[in-house]
Amino acid sequence: MTGRRILLINPNSNEATTTMMVAIARSAAADGFDIVGATAKRAPAMILSADALEAAAPEVEEIARVNSCQCDGIIVSAFGDPGLAAIKAAMKLPAVGIGESAMLEAAGDGRRFGVATTTPLLNAKIDALPDALGLRSLYTGTRFADGDPLELLRNPAQLRTALAGAVEACIAQDRAEAVIIGGGPLGEAARELQPMFAVPVITPIPSAVRRIIRLVEA
Repeated sequence: MTGRRILLINPNSNEATTTMMVAIARSAAADGFDIVGATAKRAPAMILSADALEAAAPEVEEIARVNSCQCDGIIVSAFGDPGLAAIKAAMKLPAVGIGESAMLEAAGDGRRFGVATTTPLLNAKIDALPDALGLRSLYTGTRFADGDPLELLRNPAQLRTALAGAVEACIAQDRAEAVIIGGGPLGEAARELQPMFAVPVITPIPSAVRRIIRLVEA
């Protein structure tokens, strides 16, 4: 069967970020799958705190509900996976988050994994994901890039350099055997960082695409 449609929900209210994430997702999608984007309207342009992440969840659920008849699967494209649990509970439609997908991939073959990202106020939310997935024993912790998250996002070269430092800390100090770049808006930087390290650098959006395709085809 061809012509499957995957809805990528951006919980951040930034259309340019959605466009970027959809482009990354499409490049990872198998033939016969199309990725379409939907952008939250009520959230901040970039979710930086636990409160903002929780506040985004109802709108993510609403977007999923409104579009459920027009897609075959859903990706929640913010690293804390806001609204994902409620979507899974309420719908039969396959749904994944980029956070859970990246961690499951990073932990493949029993690898120890860490997270490199830019949002220290989300530390507790990120730390909770390995517990929910039964991966606590493999999780080496999260390292944060130096600098203001919004400023870094406006300067791609600076963002890449700062994230590279965080990845290096995960490897050298925490002994991570794979490192996730934790965040949908960091998708382009994640792809650029992959060739720079000997250990796998996991890009969450392609991880989620591969996972949702497996679930849709199951």
